[in-house]
Amino acid sequence: MDRENQSRKPYSQVRREVGLFTATSIVVANIIGAGIFTTSGIMAANLPGPGWVLLCWVFGGAIAIAGALCYAELATRMPEEGAEYFYLRTLYHPVLGFLTGWTSFFVGFSAPIAASAIGFSEYLYAGLDVDLLALDPSGLAILKKAIAIGIIALFTGLHYTGVRIGSRVQNVLTVMKVVIVLGLAASGLAMSSGGWSNITFDRDGSYEWIAIGTAMMLVMFAYSGWNASAYLAGELKRPSRTLPLSLLTGTSIVIVLYIAVNLFIFTALPYSELRGVIPVMERASVSIFGTWMGNGLSIMISVALLSSLSAFILIGPRVYYAMARDRLFFPFAARVHPRFGVPGRSILIQGAIAVVMVLIGSFEQLLVYLGFALGIFPWLAVAGLFVARRRGIGDESAVRVRGFPVVPFFFLAATLFLMVIAYINRPAESTAAIVTIAAGIPCYYLWVKVVHTARD
Repeated sequence: MDRENQSRKPYSQVRREVGLFTATSIVVANIIGAGIFTTSGIMAANLPGPGWVLLCWVFGGAIAIAGALCYAELATRMPEEGAEYFYLRTLYHPVLGFLTGWTSFFVGFSAPIAASAIGFSEYLYAGLDVDLLALDPSGLAILKKAIAIGIIALFTGLHYTGVRIGSRVQNVLTVMKVVIVLGLAASGLAMSSGGWSNITFDRDGSYEWIAIGTAMMLVMFAYSGWNASAYLAGELKRPSRTLPLSLLTGTSIVIVLYIAVNLFIFTALPYSELRGVIPVMERASVSIFGTWMGNGLSIMISVALLSSLSAFILIGPRVYYAMARDRLFFPFAARVHPRFGVPGRSILIQGAIAVVMVLIGSFEQLLVYLGFALGIFPWLAVAGLFVARRRGIGDESAVRVRGFPVVPFFFLAATLFLMVIAYINRPAESTAAIVTIAAGIPCYYLWVKVVHTARD
């Protein structure tokens, strides 16, 4: 075992078994989810031409790369489980660390797991074309929820049995996802004829500047997850090498795939036929390959969503584990399974909450709510990079950001702008996100009081 693997803190009980390929695949899987399959048509309804949509995807990729560069330094300065939780509690105050874990517990991971599971059941049902069951609407809804709950239970069980088995499943699903997305984009581009003339920056009708901000909200939702491997810092082999490479490589792969997919969409159909269409890849595929592609594409997307679901189940419990280890969460969440070497109780809790969300949750407004709530803590973490440098935290092991301070300033300015636009356009969902976060403040002080009382 190398020296770096032996240098973790004494209280870190989880094993360092995650290599570069798995860490990169987790980043790719965590980013690529429902966003790329649904957002371009919605963006088309708000922007004047396909060139503007592509520009938003490129700009969003630049923000994600800037964030990944900053997180590479943060994570190598503080290579412990929990990512933002550990950074914020170390750089600012424990209450901010608690709030990021609080938000992750209720919003950041359980909700995307539920959404991915629901998406899987919807696409699988459509792809298999099982209308012969002749179910009424209520029966059909129950069937789809049952499928979603079953897939959550299956993957929760897989990741409960250890990092090695979960990592192998994650790697296979991620490779399948990349092959599906890249293969579809490449095939579509090769078979499309004369479609390049569709990609223009022409204006069709009147559009306000704020529409770009709205479109960027959707883009950043689709890019969320660029910081995924930082959550596993305490379980990575050679974190000073694995962390930055996995963050940058994974994010770069996704940027290429996203641009390829959008080129496929916009060369397949006139822009006017895509406005407001949610299943844009299916519409574009039918245009090029024929109607049979509709069912096939639904099944392929359902497989792709399994990769995202698996990544969320793998990452989330590490945050709860880190919080519980610091006595800011239920104590059993910090217990590592004696045989499997994973925070098993946290994995099971997260799966249970995701199941509840499947049973009672709606989907559409949750995306905006998610994006706003989860945008706050990466912003604070990147701002904390200046604090870490000033205090010299982890200077000896840090992989320093090239282009400092321009890169973090770019990320901070761009992200803040998008959050302001989000609040202007969606005040209800944004306010709900703020209320959810703020509700954790009294809980934190109550918890601290209980812990101190117990010690006394």
